[in-house]
Amino acid sequence: MTVTLNPLYRFDTFVVGSANRLAVTAAKAVAESPGTVYNPLFIYARPGLGKTHLLMGLGHAARAIDPNLQVEYLTLDEFVEAFHAAIAAGHGEAYRKRFLDVGLLLVDDVQFLTHRREMQAELLRLTDALQTTNRQIVLTSDRPPGEIEALDERLIRRFAGGLIIDVSAPDYETRVAILRRKAEERRAAFADGVLEAIASLDIDNVRELLGALNRLVAFQAVSDKPIDAEQAKAMIGGAAGTKAGGDAASVRRGDQQPPKVATRPPQALAARPDEFSDFLSEISATVAQQVDAWRTQIGAAILRWEGEGYRTGRLQKLLEQEILPDPAQALRDFECDVQRLRDMEAETAELAADLVGSAAFRDPADLAAAESLLARARQGAVPPAAPSPLWRMNDWVEGPSAKVALEAARTVVREPGSRYNPLVIVGAGGTGKTHLLHAIGHALGGTSSPPVACLSAPEYTGELIEAIDRDAIGIWRSRYRRIAALLLDDVHLIGDTDRTQDELFLLYNVLLESGRQMIFTSAVPLADILGLEPRLRTRLEGGLVVDLSPPDREVRERIVARELEAKIGEADPGLADHMAARPADSVRMLLAHLQRVLNAAEARHVQPTVGLAREVLDGVMPGPPVEATDAGRPRRPPGQRSSGIVAPTAGGARSREKMVWEWPELADRLLEDWR
Repeated sequence: MTVTLNPLYRFDTFVVGSANRLAVTAAKAVAESPGTVYNPLFIYARPGLGKTHLLMGLGHAARAIDPNLQVEYLTLDEFVEAFHAAIAAGHGEAYRKRFLDVGLLLVDDVQFLTHRREMQAELLRLTDALQTTNRQIVLTSDRPPGEIEALDERLIRRFAGGLIIDVSAPDYETRVAILRRKAEERRAAFADGVLEAIASLDIDNVRELLGALNRLVAFQAVSDKPIDAEQAKAMIGGAAGTKAGGDAASVRRGDQQPPKVATRPPQALAARPDEFSDFLSEISATVAQQVDAWRTQIGAAILRWEGEGYRTGRLQKLLEQEILPDPAQALRDFECDVQRLRDMEAETAELAADLVGSAAFRDPADLAAAESLLARARQGAVPPAAPSPLWRMNDWVEGPSAKVALEAARTVVREPGSRYNPLVIVGAGGTGKTHLLHAIGHALGGTSSPPVACLSAPEYTGELIEAIDRDAIGIWRSRYRRIAALLLDDVHLIGDTDRTQDELFLLYNVLLESGRQMIFTSAVPLADILGLEPRLRTRLEGGLVVDLSPPDREVRERIVARELEAKIGEADPGLADHMAARPADSVRMLLAHLQRVLNAAEARHVQPTVGLAREVLDGVMPGPPVEATDAGRPRRPPGQRSSGIVAPTAGGARSREKMVWEWPELADRLLEDWR
């Protein structure tokens, strides 16, 4: 399982400073003469400081110098995954041998060798083999070899025999250079001192630095005037602070001969010198010759198909029979079944690459096993959850609180995978994150092929658990690696879920390297997500992180008016204004309040009004008419008696003695005090 080198990760796009100059120099020396200097080369650095960029840049440079050089890049997780698949399929030795032809092997994130004794032994064997043949191996890690827990001492010595070098955090000058380079690539211009102000902040991670630049670009795109240095520093500073095989093998060696075929001579006939005896002898000899010819042809077929890795039990049984029913048809049937196996394996490879190489695709006598495996792959090929039809971009009510998020969403729809990848939307519950996420999904082509996956983090984890339970993790991975875009809601809920984070990390790398869009939402700032691994956090922060604030009054009023228009056919401006003036931290709460008023109006067969809203939501009951006495005190009309207790619709009983009656004008409000 190899990964294509990212075309953007080259030496000429890598900003060199004092913190990484030595590592870049060593990498360039290896690219110019792989296998002769610094073998192995081991580069370590904290997440987000450019290890992967440097590793792929080395591969590009080496390939440019020698186009015939075979370069292979893979992460340790991919190496482990592919090796286990090869072992399960009985192709472990073939998998080992494929790396011996590689001129330059690039292995990323080897810190995950921790407690993997088997893979440490494989990497040790591979390192020795490459060094023996003067082939280069380069490795990266987030820590030096000696700090990788439970790492084999022999591996540590091998790494120390080459060159171990670190990349530290960029200094101020390098940060300025990075920001200027990336701003120029984005064709973004800023006022004097803006980039320098950002570089002066305590951001020592390149991914976070690029995330800060993304925020600047996004905010300036929706601002009426250019952002100055102080605004940029305040904006980014706040964000930064919250943070099996024996027979087949012998065939390949060429030392196996066609199987010996035992022929049964015809029974001896009594020696009778007559014409009939001569006739029988001639017939018997002819039949024996034909049988011998077919047995020889079957023996050759056995060698051919075993050499291609197929089981030949069916053909072996033919040789055990004294009379062959129809050898030619038997060979044709066998070849047709082999072709069926090939077709099924090819379809399975498109649906679930991890199932390719299974022994089920090598036995023509058991097509049912191959069909069962293909059925599993087809079941796993069901597309992931698509964006919900309930939320569309046209239904989103635009306001100042969501201006930046909405502009970023439109940019992602216009240029998926290129501008803001990933896009992270942060906002409290009910602010519209999910609505915006699904709306973007529809705009990206929610029903397209390949599909857009849009689901919540708990759903993603649930699918993973089910795949593990069904022993179908390879199929599950394949269905997500075929998607056009990943939209994951509530990513903060994957904290402390180690396996989910591992799988999301692998999927993130696959989608990013192939230029496919990713969007995440979170109810808390990324820096506050508990249990989130640094390698995922820095990747999320390396995109564009936008905040989604609670809706302001203008937005709330427009939402209420739209809902009234949709549900009762008209929008009462007074009711919309009253509902918008009420405190509501989220759109969800606002709509819940409005629904209570509409339910009460429907139950009473009246139109919803401001008075009804006050009664339902605040418990304010409309009072009876009053008359003024000579003393100026209000007097109830004759015959009107009451206990003073009423049961409002909104909750428990309230006393009229403690109730404020709300009249249209403030000066007309009266406080009844029945004594």
